[in-house]
Amino acid sequence: MSLSQPASLKPKTTVSPIVIIGALFFIFGFVTWLNSLLIPYLEIACELTKFQSFFVTFAFYIAYLVMAPISTRVLNIFGFKNGMSVALIVMAVGAVLFIPAALSRTYELFLLGLFIMGSGLAILQTASNPYITIVGPPESAAKRISIMGICNKLAGAAAPIILGLFLHLDKADALNSEIVGMSQAVKNAALDEMAHRVITPYIGIIAVLLLLALWVYKSGLPEVDTNEEDESVALSNERKHSVFDFPHVLLGVFTLFLYVGVEVVAGDSIISYGASQGIPLSTAKYFATGTMIAMVLGYIIGIISIPKYIKQENALRLCAISGILFSVLAIFTSGYISLAFIALLGLSNSLMWPAIWPLALAGVGRFTKVASSLLVMGIAGGAIIPLVYGALADHWNPQDAYWMMVPCYLFILFYATTGHNIGRKPKNHDAISIP
Repeated sequence: MSLSQPASLKPKTTVSPIVIIGALFFIFGFVTWLNSLLIPYLEIACELTKFQSFFVTFAFYIAYLVMAPISTRVLNIFGFKNGMSVALIVMAVGAVLFIPAALSRTYELFLLGLFIMGSGLAILQTASNPYITIVGPPESAAKRISIMGICNKLAGAAAPIILGLFLHLDKADALNSEIVGMSQAVKNAALDEMAHRVITPYIGIIAVLLLLALWVYKSGLPEVDTNEEDESVALSNERKHSVFDFPHVLLGVFTLFLYVGVEVVAGDSIISYGASQGIPLSTAKYFATGTMIAMVLGYIIGIISIPKYIKQENALRLCAISGILFSVLAIFTSGYISLAFIALLGLSNSLMWPAIWPLALAGVGRFTKVASSLLVMGIAGGAIIPLVYGALADHWNPQDAYWMMVPCYLFILFYATTGHNIGRKPKNHDAISIP
């Protein structure tokens, strides 16, 4: 398998980009996994059903579908480095909307803020995932992405705990049990006070995003010469006319769609699910952190074992099989044990993203830019699949709703065993080219 690298990303320049992209992955994780606490918190503060509360994930992740094609244009106009700075500023604008949303306790404003933050993240993801893939051999791409994943999930582990300190979850638990007996005026005052608690942490998030945007803008992050990149791999797929001539890419997009969906369900529903099992929010928040810790453990395993002991596709198979097992065990157990199995899905999900990206991009050559945009669009699975879970949780119950994850993991298993090879050329013709 051959790998084409632009002159601007020769090995001597890879340390700085890895550090910068690692910082970006950290902010991805922190902002993204705040949703696991926002879902049950806004469910109380804005008086929502389970289904309505999962529009938090819908608004956030649907931005990836809407913005993915625009993301490529943004990067073409501003370049990678300045484009990343612009994306961070866009995220800061979304965070600003949380202030009037909290002051007025308007759920729609929260959702708009989440959509704008997701839009900024879509631009960052379009740039950063291909970027980290190109800085080394393709067979070890999953290892490098795993390192980025540790940055992402450590931030995700810290996010609900840090936000929880500001939101005073013990008071939220008490309010949730007392609210039925309150008069309308007293209830409105209590819910308003509860909603206002999100303002302080989001002011901090705004400041961090703006400082990070300035750091990236002033950094020495090298640009990628896309013209050179295209010329160097043009002959690898001379009979291909579009990315749609690569079935393994399209299957990879759908696989990524399902993977992101089940990862978001596992990470963002666990606090709400714990509450349905009679566990206080102030305790259940630690299970969201447990999910992230399980993912970090999986990433460490990937860094050690890929590709020395196990191939990327085999790691994906094992993750899919364990995902099926843990989902079923979570359904047939209860209480803390059931929550523990949902948290263990973090281990199952850990190596899916690192494995799917290189498998889907293998051999696409000059079509990598479009393929990467399609893969980013697949992140919209985090918008759709949690809504399905929320609807099933209202119709059945939050525990039985986890049955919807089993067919998702079965398709991921199919891609790991067969799907990633459909329509592929022999491996000695493969070339990964990242814009």
